[in-house]
Amino acid sequence: MTVLVLGGAGYIGSHAVDRLLDNGYDVAVVDNLVTGHKEAVRKEARLHIGDVRDKAFLRKVFTEENVEGVVHFAAFSVVPESMKDPLKYFDNNTGGMITLLEVMHEFNVANIVFSSTAATYGEPKQIPIKETDPQIPTNPYGESKLAMEKIMHWSDVAYGIKFVALRYFNVAGAKPDGSIGEDHNPETHLIPIILQVAAGKRDKLQIFGSDYPTKDGTNVRDYVHVVDLADAHILALKYLADGNDSNAFNLGSATGFSNLEILEAARRATGKEIPAVMAPRRPGDPSTLIAASDKARDILGWKPQYDDVEKIIASAWNWHEKHPNGYKG
Repeated sequence: MTVLVLGGAGYIGSHAVDRLLDNGYDVAVVDNLVTGHKEAVRKEARLHIGDVRDKAFLRKVFTEENVEGVVHFAAFSVVPESMKDPLKYFDNNTGGMITLLEVMHEFNVANIVFSSTAATYGEPKQIPIKETDPQIPTNPYGESKLAMEKIMHWSDVAYGIKFVALRYFNVAGAKPDGSIGEDHNPETHLIPIILQVAAGKRDKLQIFGSDYPTKDGTNVRDYVHVVDLADAHILALKYLADGNDSNAFNLGSATGFSNLEILEAARRATGKEIPAVMAPRRPGDPSTLIAASDKARDILGWKPQYDDVEKIIASAWNWHEKHPNGYKG
C-alpha cells in the first residue's frame, strides 16, 4: 500500500513519513518546500516537489504512484499571518483541498487522513473541548481548516471519499534520536522560540498576553508529542482501511499548560536561564485550548507515549543541540 503524504517534508509530516516507513508502508511525499525541508524526508520515501494546488502536477503523481491512501499536512498554519493575509490561507489551504479531492476522485482513491486543528473550535464554551462542541473559528487559519473539513464531508456524501479529520492542539518535541525536528523560518511556535532563547539565538522570550482569564493570565494550551501525533495518523489510516465511516478526533494530552508553566519546564529541561518579558495579546488567540481525546483513545486505540511536558521539551532541545542551524547544519 502506497501512502501519499502531502506536506511530508514539514515538521509533522516528516515525522509521519518516518513512522509510516517504520511500520512497513510504502511512502510517497508531495511538498513544495516553501516551509518544508527535503533533508527531513527519509531516503526510502519518494519525494515529488510541487504544489497541491497544481492539478496537472498532482495527476502526474497519482499516475506514477499506486496511491491507496492520502495523509494531508500541506497547509499554512501561522495564526497572526492568517489575520493579516486571509486570502493566502483560503487559497493554499482550502483551495488546495479542493484540487486534491478532485484528483483523488478522478483516480478512485477513497481514503484521506487530514491534519485539522483545534483552531476550528475558536473560543471554547467548555474545557476540555469535545469533538461535538461548536466550531466557531476566531481566525482565518481555523476558518480555512474548518472549510476543508466541510468540503471533505460533502465529498464523502457525493463521491464516497472517506476521511478522518484529526484536530490537534499544540505539537512539540522531536524524534528521540534528534535526527529530525522542528525547523521553521521564521519560527512562530512557543517551545522552539523558547529553545532559541536558551541557545542564545534570541535575547529574550516574548509572552503575548498576561491578562487572559487563566490561572496566571497567560494562554493555556494542550501539548502533544510529534511522534505520538504521527502514530495517530497511522491508526487513522488503518481505521479507514478497515471500512469505517468518516470521523473526526481530537488529539491532545487532556492537560493544559500556561505559557509561563511551559517556560519554567523549559528552564528545567535545558538548565538555562531563558529571560522573558510580557507583550500585548496577539489578535485571534483564544485564551484556553485543552482537548478531550477519549474518543481517539477508545476508537482508534491511540496511546500517547509522551505525556510529560518536560520530556517533550527535552526531545526538542536534543534536536536543537544537534542541529543549531536547523537542517542547514
